[in-house]
Amino acid sequence: MPIYNKLVRDNIPQVIAASGLDCRTRILTDDEYRKELNNKLREETEEYFRAESPQEALEELVDLLELIRALARVHGADWEQLEALRAGKAEERGGFDMRVFLIDVDDR
Repeated sequence: MPIYNKLVRDNIPQVIAASGLDCRTRILTDDEYRKELNNKLREETEEYFRAESPQEALEELVDLLELIRALARVHGADWEQLEALRAGKAEERGGFDMRVFLIDVDDR
């Protein structure tokens, strides 16, 4: 019996049951949830870096977006608030579209 001990998407137990298998789950406390979201973010980031095709990379980015949404809620914000913060920072400092690579700063 494989042991996973990790946070999974909400419908995974139903997917497992539909395949004819049984699984055990439990609901995490708030502190456990925050910790496991961070663990899952690390896991999905590593999977993104290991992606071997653009499609695989996009699938991992989708997982990262879902985790970012959940982490925003944990930190007291919804997606709209997070987007507003993102837009404000982009307005002030720009995005990453121009591919600017900072080499150094002359600190005189």
